[in-house]
Amino acid sequence: MIAEGGLAALWLAAALSLLQLYLGSAAVRPAADTTADLRAVRAVAVAQGALAALAFGLLILCFLRTDLSVALVAANSHSMKPWLYKFAGAWGNHEGSMLLWVTVLAIAGAAVALFERRLDPRTLAATLAAQAAIGLGFYFFLLFASNPFNRLNPIPVEGNGLNPLLQDPGLAFHPPTLYFGYVGISIAFSFAVGALVTRDVGPTFARAMRPWVLAAWVFLTIGITAGSYWAYYVLGWGGWWFWDPTENASLMPWLAATALLHSVTVLATRDGLRAWTIMLAVVAFSMSMIGTFLVRSGILTSVHAFAVDPRRGAVILGLLVIYIGGALLLYALRVGTVKEGSRFDLFSREGSLVINNLLLSVILGVVFVGTIYPLITEAMGAKVSVGPPYFNPIAGSVALILVAIMGMGPLMRWRRDGVGALANRYAVPTLVSAAALLLVVVLAPGVGILPLLGMAIAPGAAIASLAPLWKRNLRRTPLFTWGMVIAHLGVAVSLSGMAISTAFDKETLVALHPGETATVGPYVVHFDSVAPVAGPNWTAIEARMTARRNGTGGPIALNPQARMFSAPPTPTTEASIRTFLDGQLYTNVGESDDMGRWQIRLWWKPMVTLIWLGGAMIAFGGFLSLIGRVLRERRGRQPSAMGGEALA
Repeated sequence: MIAEGGLAALWLAAALSLLQLYLGSAAVRPAADTTADLRAVRAVAVAQGALAALAFGLLILCFLRTDLSVALVAANSHSMKPWLYKFAGAWGNHEGSMLLWVTVLAIAGAAVALFERRLDPRTLAATLAAQAAIGLGFYFFLLFASNPFNRLNPIPVEGNGLNPLLQDPGLAFHPPTLYFGYVGISIAFSFAVGALVTRDVGPTFARAMRPWVLAAWVFLTIGITAGSYWAYYVLGWGGWWFWDPTENASLMPWLAATALLHSVTVLATRDGLRAWTIMLAVVAFSMSMIGTFLVRSGILTSVHAFAVDPRRGAVILGLLVIYIGGALLLYALRVGTVKEGSRFDLFSREGSLVINNLLLSVILGVVFVGTIYPLITEAMGAKVSVGPPYFNPIAGSVALILVAIMGMGPLMRWRRDGVGALANRYAVPTLVSAAALLLVVVLAPGVGILPLLGMAIAPGAAIASLAPLWKRNLRRTPLFTWGMVIAHLGVAVSLSGMAISTAFDKETLVALHPGETATVGPYVVHFDSVAPVAGPNWTAIEARMTARRNGTGGPIALNPQARMFSAPPTPTTEASIRTFLDGQLYTNVGESDDMGRWQIRLWWKPMVTLIWLGGAMIAFGGFLSLIGRVLRERRGRQPSAMGGEALA
């Protein structure tokens, strides 16, 4: 009855979504009793979120109990699987991931209904109606095309298991985090639709929307960073970004959300970029929808795509056309009524944010074209591969300009600034970058142009990121200023890691007998032996190796494995990685040949951990900004509640 309970909860949530759409639309009418209608919409939104969460919880319970009478469990789980992967198996497939998608969507709507108090009541009602409309389409998709609670008859004796690549602790936590960001952007979209419906686009609207955008962006940043590290250590290919379509599917909404986050700040603080902010909210959610379509339509092959049959992909495509097409049509009809915001000089902080917005949009366009183009050519009968040779030089060049301007932005004045004054304020970062460039050219000639520029720009950007703290009372510095500083510093740290690891990576691919040695970077690695080992649902050949720095340092044990899973039968590699202050030693073992030699792959990756450290700093900075904004809003509302002055 657990599966039936989940299905019933899903049906009820869908019904409440329809009711929420009706009540929210009714509350927007001029003659409506908005206060009473909004109270009803809020209650329905919260109930819908609770029911969607209940349905997803019951699906998880089916997986934990290995209820093989449920088709989804039988197809994606196994009685011998560790409980963590039974738990994660609930969303490691198409139907479960779509249920997680709609659950996050409903919970996000419930959170807006519970906590949002700044929006105009009519705009809030329209926002909740838009959120319900999005959810309704996905409930329809789940109930009629991708039901996760379908029963099997007869019941199989054993399940098929889970893709071994997904049997990793990182995959137990990475997808939900990514989804909260990915789907959370829907809130920004609903806010934009609500504001267009009621023609309520201004600083108050932006201040209400900003925390929701910030929260979604933080989750998305965590998800992308964690996903990058997962691919690095699980796939065994030694890289941290492959430009895989699935990776790009999460990167595109992050780029758009980053532009939106800065744009909404300009609107909230300086009443500028009104129409542009609304457009970015639509674009960000469009990228989220396109990513959903790419990963779940079956039109691409990826190690972590939830490929399904094209018919279900067509339904998602239809939803994408309805939602995005509808929003763009509404934008076209109403953008003329959006009043022009305050003007500013191009040479100002607002101007630098606009330029950053445009550069982010250029990178987004480059990634979008590179992701979509192979699919279009394949549909026309020609198979084309687009990879790092396309993405790296174009997106990398624009990203370097972006980071350089990011460093200037916080040093510029609002409204208007002077070239001479900015040159004085930016002198130290410029000198630091010039010194770094000279140092790298002298000490490491022959480094590629992009890594060279990255190593030069990163320290200057780091210094510029810290500049807003200069001569300030640090104890009284607002939390959101700390957040901005840490997030921008994180970008510089990530850029350093990308540039240094790209420039100085060392790789050694050898075939060794036990007892032989190989060298990679500063390490001499001795291949001691191989031995069979067994895990809870796999067996493996494990290589026993000992590495010594410069051949004389203390011994460092390395144990890469070549694993074989039985359900489903799949070979995988388990890299052995050792982390040091100046980089990582990364090892893999392959197959043996007729001469008894084993394929051994070694990498020395200097400073590579800075990439993920920077990602964590960016997310932490966003989190601090979010807390700072929320606390400031609360302090601003308290006097108002007592009849005092509201926060401007």
